[in-house]
Amino acid sequence: MREVPKNPPSKPSKDILVFPNPNPERDYVIQFQVPEFTCHCPLTGQPDFAHFTIDMIADELCVELKSLKMYFWSYRDEGAFHEKVTNKILDDIVKVTDPRFIRITAKWYVRGGIYTNVVAEHRKAGWTPAPRVELPAHGFESGLLR
Repeated sequence: MREVPKNPPSKPSKDILVFPNPNPERDYVIQFQVPEFTCHCPLTGQPDFAHFTIDMIADELCVELKSLKMYFWSYRDEGAFHEKVTNKILDDIVKVTDPRFIRITAKWYVRGGIYTNVVAEHRKAGWTPAPRVELPAHGFESGLLR
């Protein structure tokens, strides 16, 4: 049997760390995919699994990835309703980053024949997104003669 290290490489944590946005002058989307979220039903104790997608336009601060991973891991042994945990995660990220925009989409795996999707978002007061740019569609060209 292997010895447990004195300082394990990682552990669950509710701390979300941040770093300065390297390009605060520009709106750009940062997308996080969390395909292995786990908590359990507060009523039955059965496990719940979800795929989270976080789309964020940072202002002055960005989320540090390892801390986000440890944050999501911290829910593994907690009971939480889908709606509550999705909104709590949104609130916690907004609290530490104060982003221009953030949308969290949680796609919960089937339970009793029902899939649940929860979408929650936050917009910073006064922030207006730039107009969407529609580019012309072009067909795929392989460069090969037909």
